[in-house]
This record gives sequence, structure tokens and C-alpha cells, in this order.
Amino acid sequence: MESRPFNFNVGVLGHVDSGKTSLSKALSSVASTACFDKNPQSKERGITLDLGFSSFSIQLDDDSKEKFGGHDRVQYTLVDCPGHASLIRTIIGGAQIIDMMLLVVDVVKGMQTQTAECLVIGEILCHKMIVVINKMDLLPSEKRSASFEKMKKRMLKTLETTRFKDSPVIAVSACTGNKDNEMTSEGMNDLISLLVQHTYLPLRSPLGNFIFSVDHCFAIRGQGTVLTGTVLAGKATVGDALEFPTMKVNKKIKSIQMFKKPVDFILQGDRAGVCVTQFDPKLLERGFVCTPGSLSTTVAALVSIHKISHFKGNISNKSKYHITVGHDTVMGHASFFRCSQEKDSPELKRFNFSQEYEFQEEVSASCDTVEQTMDNFALLQFDRPVVCLPSAIFIGSKLDSDVDANVCRLAFHGNILESFADADYLTTVLPKVKVVKVKRREGLMERATDKYTVIAKNLFKKETDITLFTGMQVELSSGQKGTIQGSFGKSGKVKIQLSEGLSEEVYEMYCNSKKKSKEDIAVDTPASVKVILNFKRYVYDPLKVMKQ
Repeated sequence: MESRPFNFNVGVLGHVDSGKTSLSKALSSVASTACFDKNPQSKERGITLDLGFSSFSIQLDDDSKEKFGGHDRVQYTLVDCPGHASLIRTIIGGAQIIDMMLLVVDVVKGMQTQTAECLVIGEILCHKMIVVINKMDLLPSEKRSASFEKMKKRMLKTLETTRFKDSPVIAVSACTGNKDNEMTSEGMNDLISLLVQHTYLPLRSPLGNFIFSVDHCFAIRGQGTVLTGTVLAGKATVGDALEFPTMKVNKKIKSIQMFKKPVDFILQGDRAGVCVTQFDPKLLERGFVCTPGSLSTTVAALVSIHKISHFKGNISNKSKYHITVGHDTVMGHASFFRCSQEKDSPELKRFNFSQEYEFQEEVSASCDTVEQTMDNFALLQFDRPVVCLPSAIFIGSKLDSDVDANVCRLAFHGNILESFADADYLTTVLPKVKVVKVKRREGLMERATDKYTVIAKNLFKKETDITLFTGMQVELSSGQKGTIQGSFGKSGKVKIQLSEGLSEEVYEMYCNSKKKSKEDIAVDTPASVKVILNFKRYVYDPLKVMKQ
């Protein structure tokens, strides 16, 4: 029996019409049911509209087998992502299941808007990249070498400030024409050699719950319903039960194939087709299936935040964003905050409920740097429930921006730290999140009972619970500082004890103010003495005031 290959997932990304699908076709030896623009709409419009999957295999020599865990072959699964701006949701979904990225660039057009967005997505979701300069055959043969070197220099300059600064750049022609009804190409062998050279062994484990990212779902008469996708975690065997978490439905695995070859089990990182029975494929286009009970729907989440430097708009609490997690994109409201102390770990896995955080009206530009000194966070509240993995990566975007504008629509990204399955998180969990907001209130000194005791008005409403503010410090515009002693009467006035006495002039003006008319005070007093209170309030527990 033939041994199982080691599967390595390679994303093919780039601007629309850069030749991604032609490149995938030139490299591949096995096609899936959804690849090379088989969709009728793709053929009609002449562009890729959905994710396409195909593969080719490389036999390993004895020296390379040890590097790949003793496997005889490496199977390269190519994930052909659409390039049109309107399909960015699909691109992000495809990029989350890859181990390496091929960034395809048209040698004539160079770096374009969606090339840049794909580069941003790659930086977030991928660790290694090869830049493929395509369509070299469109240039006169005598100019190809010089044009390639010029384009290579431009690309390396662009990559200088990214994690891909040392990425290799190669020139190819994915489709040079037809010969004997076969598509011809140039540079494929060199590209495959380069790909093999940069292939690594990702960290994978058969342990834990099985989670399968489904990208296509269709029925085969007499067999059942086939779910094609990529194993994100764990292991599954024929006969195992699968749960469809959005529907709370369980089905047993009838059979499994990896690129048309039957297998008994699949592991993390494998690309496969899983067949189940008695399931309507119309109920699931994309999503997750998993070990029963391992995933639930999420209505909100606490997340880490990193601003994307190429995004030029404001990232504020007043806006809603498209939140993409897995294959799902949903509108969501974000409220931002940051750690009030210097960060003590480069990567967070769980949210720290014991820490105090500062509310942010807007995410600062420093949030996009690796050297940032503070951790940034957000509460994401989704318009509809989504299914997401623990610690899943998400991307926040403004996809309602003009697709023809030369701007980056990807605003921020991060990881899910804590997810909430039920709406009762608003009362059970959220008040435990210590996000504080600095508040400022101003009132007026009404009168002075002596040089060290004054009565202030207009700081609070009559229904305010003054005991929450008792003991807090205030400052007078005349320079004195004092402490709120408690309420005075029932109209919201408070008594304040000063640490330094009032000046003679101010005291004389206010000590008998109760006996004066408003007109007399206005004439006698050069300027009203303001009483200023600065304090911190817990954002998610409005009834709780933090003492100074």
C-alpha cells in the first residue's frame, strides 16, 4: 500500500488577471472538483470567483525524508484565491489554511492595489512567501532579463519593512500558448525546485478535537454529501461522528479521499474530501465541522488588536467593521482599550481579567508596530453569531469602501482571546473587564461656610448617589484642592473640605453669598470659581466608580 504523502498547503494570491489560475494549472497534476475556474460564472466573466484547489507531488530522496517526518512524498495543495477586490472575504478565508504563499505579480503592471492587500493578508496569516513575476513572455526576449531585474528590485524594496524581506523572487510564464492542445509554460521546474527548497515542516499534531474547515459542499448521487476542506486540528477516521455546530446536527463519516485517493484517516494540515450521508448540501456552503461539542457559536469576543499600517482611515469606536474569521465575514461593533502597563509578553493566548485597561476612543498609529510598548484590545460584538476556533485569527476591514479606489481596506487584525456564546455575557462576564475611562465634571462653588469648607453645585444631578464619589479629590479654579465630604441637601450639592484655605478675597466674596442676590454676586465676583472633579469610571460597569 502506498504511504501517505506529507501535505503542504500553498496559497496562490495576487491582483485580478495576474495569472494565478494559469500558474496553478501549469503546476498541478491533480485537479479537484472546484478548480481552474470551472464555475460557469467564472468562465463567463473570465476571472476566478471562488477558491480553487489542485495538487502535485514530489518524490523525496533519502536525505529529504528525515526533514519531512519520514514521508516518501510531499503533496503540494495549491489554493487558488480570487483576485478581484469585491472577493476579499474569499481571499482571507483561503489564506487562513495555507503554509506558504505565492504572490503572483504581472511583470507589465507591477504592484497593484489587490497585490498590496494580498501582501497584507499574507503578513497576518502566513510565515513564508515566494514572489512570482508572471507573464514574462509578454515582453520582447531581449528585454526580459533587464525588466525582471528592475521588477525584482522594486518588489524587494516593497518587502523591506515586512516579514517577507528576504523572500525569493522568480520569473515565469504560466501560459505561453498551446501546443498539441496542451497549455505550455516556462519556468515551472525552477519554481517547483524553489518551492521544495523553501518547504518546511509545520507544527502539526493528531491530538485534540478534530476541526475541519469546509470550503465546498456538494452531493454525489448514490454516495452522499461530500465536504471538501482542510484539517485545522486533530484527527478523523472513517466512522467518526462529525458535528455541524451552526445546526447542532451530527453525522458519521462514511468515507474519506485525498485528491481522489481513498484514505482511512486524515490529520491536521491534510486537504481532503469527507463523505457523509443524509445531509442536504444546500445547508452548508462554507464553515466548520468538528468533533461533537468542540465548537460553539460566538456572539462577542475579547480580542487582541494590531492596526494595519497601510490603512489610512480612522479606527474609532463610532464605526462598524467587517470582521472576517475563518470563512465567515460579519458586521461587528468594536470598542477599543489598551493595557495601562507595559506589555510583558510578545503573544497573548488568554485575556487577563485581573488587569486594568484604558479606554480608547481611537486606535493609535503606534499599535501597528512590533515594538509597541502596550498591548491593545477590543470587544467585538457581532451582528449575528459566528463559529470560530479558540485563539482564531481575525481581520477587521472597511469593505464598503470604493473597490476602485487605490486604498487598503484592511484596518486591523488580531486573535480571539475570550469568546462568548450567549448574550448574557453583558451582565455575567463583561462587568469583570476592568476598562476605565477618565471622566471630567465641572461645577461651581456656591458659598463658603469657612475658609476650609465650601458648598459646590452643578457637579451632580439630584438623583446621583453621592456616596460613590465621597472621598474623591477636587480642584478649584482658584488653586485650592479639596475632598468631597458628602452630599449637602437633596439637590445634588456637595460639601468639600479644602486642604488649603481660600484666599481672603475669594472667601469674602462667597462667605455671605447666600444673603446676596445673583446680580450682586455677578457684579462683585470677577469670575466664578469652578470646582473640577476628575475620576475614572468602569466602562462595562456603569454603576461602579473607581476611586482615585
